[in-house]
Parts: sequence; C-alpha cells; structure tokens
Amino acid sequence: MQGLFISFEGLDGAGKTTQVQLLTDLLISSGHKVTVTREPGGTPLGDKIRTLLLDLANSEMCAETEALLYAAARAQHVAQVIAPALARGEIVITDRYTDSTVVYQGAARTLNKNQLEALNEFAVKGVMPDLTILLDAEVALLQSRLAGRGECDRIEQEDVKFHEAVRQGFLALAARHSRIKVVPALGEQSDVQAAIATVVRQFLKERRI
Repeated sequence: MQGLFISFEGLDGAGKTTQVQLLTDLLISSGHKVTVTREPGGTPLGDKIRTLLLDLANSEMCAETEALLYAAARAQHVAQVIAPALARGEIVITDRYTDSTVVYQGAARTLNKNQLEALNEFAVKGVMPDLTILLDAEVALLQSRLAGRGECDRIEQEDVKFHEAVRQGFLALAARHSRIKVVPALGEQSDVQAAIATVVRQFLKERRI
C-alpha cells in the first residue's frame, strides 16, 4: 500500500515543530508507522545545506542561490527519505516542503513563481503532499515569540514586511489548493493540537486509512 504524505507549513514561531511531534505521537499510538522529517535537511547532505542557508554569516546569499540550495536539499530529501518511506506504506510528516519555496522565495523574495514551481517539480518528481496543515497567526505575535528564543537565523531575522509577505503568500496558496487546511496557531497548544487532530482524522476517514 502506498503511504500518506502530510506537510506542515507556516511562519517561523507558529509551532510547527511541536505540532509535528504531537501529531506523530497520536498517529503512532493509533498503530500507524510514521516517518518524521524536516526541510531544509532531513538527510546528512541536506543538513549541511541547511547550515549554509540559515547561517547569519551568509547574508550576501542572493535569492537565486537560496532557491537552488533549497531545491538541492529537497531533491536529496525526497530520494533518500520521503519516497522510500511512502513506498513502504508509511505516513510521512515533514516540517516544510515545496510550498515554503513558492512563498519564501516567490512571494517574499519576488522570484518568478513559475520558475520556482518548475524547480520544485524537478526536485520532487511528482512526490507531493496529500494533506498540508498551514499554521497561521499574525506576524507581530510570532515575531515576539521568536524574540523570546534568543538569536534568530538568517531567515528569521528578516523584517516584518518580509514575514507579512510570507504569511499572505501562504494564505493565497491555501485559497488555491484544497489539500491545504488552515489551522489558527493562536491560543493554547492543546487547542491547536485538537484542531489538527480533527483535520487529520477526517482526512484518514475519507481515505479509509
């Protein structure tokens, strides 16, 4: 049986990493085999690329280089982790995927979206999420959360205008693609977790999984 692919998207500080782990625990407790991963990264090579992308010392990196590095990490990620796990019939959950490229490098960096989508297609070879959870919250709230963490990485330290463009880009994608379900990231962690669980359970029911 072919597996199921779930991606999480949203601004930094929205709680994706925490909610990915909570959903993973829920699915495993329900008897599912789950592979959890993230982007950029997910493989030894991808993690090296991640370091390049997020290092504050690389502030001179141009948008085109950034997009190509994300695509390189993603191609390795799909070939080495995601596609094999799906072939084994597992549920794959990733913290970020192709939508992040369209939004961060497209909506925020203003690169050509058609070229970015073609780059994504080249990297993933048709391996796309069945379901995407978009955690959404106001930029100002998430910026305050990030400030509480300490030093930000190269992407997190971008200004409010950049992150607002990212948020609006994600919401525009959600309006275009039915696989993207918007979940408010405000409120208690348990409330967000419950909302995600409801979305995923309904999806699994529809797929008879």
